[in-house]
Amino acid sequence: MTATQSMAVRAVRTQQGYGTDVYAFFLPGSAVMQIAEISRIKRDEAELQGFQRQEIRSHVNSIVEFLNSGPVLFPNAIILALSDAVEFKAARGTKPSDIIEIGTSGTLHLPLSKDGKKIAWIVDGQQRSIALARAENKDVPVPVIAFVSQDIEVQRQQFILVNKVKALDTRLINELLPEVSTLLPRDLAANKLPSELCNLLNNHKASPFFQLIKRRSDQKAKSAVVSDSALIAAIKINLKTPTSALSQYAGVDGACDADEMFHVLVKYWSAVRDTFPEAWGQPPEKSRLMHMAGIRAMGALMDPIMVRADSVSDSEEDIRRSLTRLRDHCCWTSGKWDELAWRWNEVQGTQLHIDRLTQHLILLDRKLSKASR
Repeated sequence: MTATQSMAVRAVRTQQGYGTDVYAFFLPGSAVMQIAEISRIKRDEAELQGFQRQEIRSHVNSIVEFLNSGPVLFPNAIILALSDAVEFKAARGTKPSDIIEIGTSGTLHLPLSKDGKKIAWIVDGQQRSIALARAENKDVPVPVIAFVSQDIEVQRQQFILVNKVKALDTRLINELLPEVSTLLPRDLAANKLPSELCNLLNNHKASPFFQLIKRRSDQKAKSAVVSDSALIAAIKINLKTPTSALSQYAGVDGACDADEMFHVLVKYWSAVRDTFPEAWGQPPEKSRLMHMAGIRAMGALMDPIMVRADSVSDSEEDIRRSLTRLRDHCCWTSGKWDELAWRWNEVQGTQLHIDRLTQHLILLDRKLSKASR
């Protein structure tokens, strides 16, 4: 590889393993892809090549959107494998007497080749690196940890070790979201308000869900029977379309009336509790109303019932009439859903069961509401 120039960065060098040089330094976000390439996994007739999965477009777009949202904190390190063509020159100067001598500071020279070949391979952070190259702000300083090795087996080993760690539990992330006030990627921001409403429903004594919701922070709550992820998913649907139950309280500029949303949720779910008292507050194995499928289906049913109730003078009474019409057709704790051919305890938390139960209840509500006119 004939180098015409090099990129020089301040770096700290140490060693790990059997004398492998490891560097820590910063690069402008757009520079990562100038020196590093992605070793895509593929197989030829002889052997397996590379190790990286394909680009995940939605993930990359989400990161780009976050990076373009303004001044952002982005401390996630990119891990690179470097060729031995890099050069490091230690800095000269007096060192403090009490310094912990783990690394040596200096200048790392990263050759840039005129033939397009690169001197690094991305071990972890390919989606972030692609997004940084496409972001409007090309100068976001990105931390880089790099080790010197051209051995594909070593690179694969590090790729597996970095990525085998289990991702954070979605329920844990959702519970943390209301406590975060900074800009978030769209996929996380979409869960923030529903999670905040979930907190209110669990902690407010006026809520029918008071202390009934399972949250990661309170593993010992004996009364908790409802999955927070199920309720959050239901609330997200209630916020989704212009005709949903909560959308009228969400402003186009991002502002929303969370208090009014909370009151609407309390009004509807209190009516559900009072309509099915024998099923309310029971563990999911005794009541499918408290099960993920029941919460998701009844949450979806909230939209047509609440939209219809908003058109009459006594909305609360109309909600209760709608639910009362459905009462004898629901099998939360016993019996059989004849139209679905399921015994009450055969209802599962799969997307297929949730969708079928939701569709059944919405169609039944529509049919019974027309018959009552």
